[in-house]
Formats: sequence, C-alpha cells, structure tokens
Amino acid sequence: MRVLVNEEPREVATATLAALLDELGYGDARVATAVDGAFVPASRRASWTLDEGARIEILAPMQGG
Repeated sequence: MRVLVNEEPREVATATLAALLDELGYGDARVATAVDGAFVPASRRASWTLDEGARIEILAPMQGG
C-alpha cells in the first residue's frame, strides 16, 4: 500500500499504525503520531487502520535549550 510518511511516499506492507511504526524501525520509541491530520494516541495505534494514500506524521521529541 502506498502512503505518505512525513511527506515522503512509502510502499508499506502493514495495515495498522502500530505495525507501520514497527516496519519503519520505531518500535516502542516515544513518538507522536497523526494520520490525515488527526492526532492518534499510542493507545489507539494498534487498532488504527491505514488506507491507501494516508498521510502519516511521526514526530520525535527534541531536547535542547
């Protein structure tokens, strides 16, 4: 299935947001996620199904001062 991840086209084999994070190597990393502009909390990622052409944003926290 083709989706956009952080504005980059990707061909993925997974159907849920949690599986996509695993496929992309995020595993259990602490990240914020959104699909098609809607925030998806970690507790809902396993049940959040992805559609062809979905726009996924994955944001990692940054440290600095």
